Amino acid sequence: VKKCKRIYLENYTVDFPYNREELEHVIGKKIIPSDREFVESLSVVDEAKKMDIALLVYGSPLTATTHISLIQEAKKCDVRYKIIYNASILDAVAETGLQVYKFGKIASMPKWDKGKNFIPDSFMEIVQENQSIGAHSLILIDIGLEFQDALNQLEISAEKYKIKLKKIIICSRLGTRDKKIYYDYADKLNDKKINAPYCIIIPSKLHFIEKEILEEF
Repeated sequence: VKKCKRIYLENYTVDFPYNREELEHVIGKKIIPSDREFVESLSVVDEAKKMDIALLVYGSPLTATTHISLIQEAKKCDVRYKIIYNASILDAVAETGLQVYKFGKIASMPKWDKGKNFIPDSFMEIVQENQSIGAHSLILIDIGLEFQDALNQLEISAEKYKIKLKKIIICSRLGTRDKKIYYDYADKLNDKKINAPYCIIIPSKLHFIEKEILEEF
């Protein structure tokens, strides 16, 4: 990264607890915040034809389809690229004690806007599918969605899909000094102060070792 002439940082996927200035201090270079429109325009590939460019992202660099598109564009333009893999929530959830290979399809919970009749609940359909095969469900929470609102959306959607919520897992700021893991019923978690970024896990049938570790939280 220090060798790059220009460094971009995605600022639309995660409201991360560290600020850009701290990262600039470590790298020793100015960092340019980039929004979704800029990244999806693929213009960073055009710039990379003339100079070394770095695009910094939070979490796994290839989880987002936009980043796959960047690689495809770079190949078409004969632009050399290098992927540096990063720690991800997909790794960090193992700290809960759940066995990673028992996770099913990943779901995302967007922020509802009832005024605009934007109330998507397909994330609960994924939970339903996962539970039918005995798989745990990881729900990634949209940026800007407060914890209490997320819990409310979860409970409303679970009722619609006739899913009886048992104990759920809340993971907050995993991988940082402020990490928190809670394992309890939704109504008992409502008064918890949960800082972003956070995720919700709906566990399926637990192995006795998984249960033993979870009960410690």
